[in-house]
Amino acid sequence: MYVAVAALSVPEANKDAYIEAAEFMANWSMDHGAIEVMEAWELDVPTGKNTDYRKAVNAPEGEKIVTGWVIWPDKATFDKANAAMMAGEGFEGHPGGDMPFDGSRLIFGGFEPLLTKGR
Repeated sequence: MYVAVAALSVPEANKDAYIEAAEFMANWSMDHGAIEVMEAWELDVPTGKNTDYRKAVNAPEGEKIVTGWVIWPDKATFDKANAAMMAGEGFEGHPGGDMPFDGSRLIFGGFEPLLTKGR
């Protein structure tokens, strides 16, 4: 299993546009082998003394923190999907327009699970 994790901030006014873009990417990911996609909108993100989500993504006033992940069966499936994404494969129906967030402040990484429980 391979987990691609992201954290970013989105202007509150762009929530609907973000949901539309996230829905497109979730479907695209599932079509390219993802097992699960989860996106979460900030409800309770406290400000920390030394570090916190807001500082991590340099979120200005008026932006909400979004975090999420895509679970892939393995890194090879992710790598194949990532190559397809970089080549623009399957983006014909993308909502288009400007991204609803500043991609330069997105944090992204891939992880191998150490422990899983539940589902």
